[in-house]
Amino acid sequence: MNDEPVGAAYRIEDLAHRSGATVRTIRAYQDRGLLPRPERRGRANVYADAHLARLRQIADLLDRGYTLASIKELLEAWDTGRGLGGILGLVTEVDGPWTDEEAIRISRSELDERFGNIPADAAVADAVELGVLVPVPGDEDSFLVPSPQELAVAVELYAAGVPLSAISRHLGELRVKVEHIASGFLEFTTEHVFARYLGERPPTDAEAAEAASLVRRLRPLAQQTVDAELARAMRLFATRHLRQHLGAEQPRERRDATHSVEIPADTMRAVERLVGADQVAAFITAAAEREVQTRILYRLTSNQNNDSTVDEIP
Repeated sequence: MNDEPVGAAYRIEDLAHRSGATVRTIRAYQDRGLLPRPERRGRANVYADAHLARLRQIADLLDRGYTLASIKELLEAWDTGRGLGGILGLVTEVDGPWTDEEAIRISRSELDERFGNIPADAAVADAVELGVLVPVPGDEDSFLVPSPQELAVAVELYAAGVPLSAISRHLGELRVKVEHIASGFLEFTTEHVFARYLGERPPTDAEAAEAASLVRRLRPLAQQTVDAELARAMRLFATRHLRQHLGAEQPRERRDATHSVEIPADTMRAVERLVGADQVAAFITAAAEREVQTRILYRLTSNQNNDSTVDEIP
């Protein structure tokens, strides 16, 4: 409930105190056309409740990431009767949580216990800097954990032998790459979906409501796409990585001589019938080596015969 008196009149210092803005900021807003000029009463400039409400609107929009130029356009739309309800609804939708996770609170002792009760002040500082832990104001012994899943991953990696410093470094590197993906997805959807709502004029309430509905529908697509592509890439690279390390046990000369050769399906089936499926690789290897040896012998004997023929020429 608004506890301001109806028809209240404020000096600029009073308005600054009630709104939280400075006198200098209020005057700057007036110069930019964001705030109406005060009423002149005698020698004094008098501000009303409308000025206080406008300052609170500006502060709210600044907190949501709008620039002063954008705020001016939105407020002009409000003043001409188009309203801010739809715009603020869209902003609320975008600012809302993009995950089903709920933040939890954890004490420093509970945190240490999860990581084996090993003092790790540097790791805690890294986690705070990355936003994995958020200090609780007025309680030096507690933290908020915005993503319990992220903390759980760190606990599992540490239990598997990964140093805390390496976990923090990896998360920092991963975050840069994920933010690049998010930026690309945003540019993609802006170009192909939301461009019509981002014209020279602010959207109407109906257009803003439609855009908010699209945000709700498209919001999960980013995570679903990344999940699917990450699963595909992990399978591809994990399999390749495993094969490389298993192949490292072979003698070097054999690895260097190994090549992938495509064999017709009919030939493979014939070999399987002949020696059994578990002996196919050994059979093909032996057959190839026998053929190589045969050709070497043939070449050697051919050279010997040619030399003998030359000697017999008078």
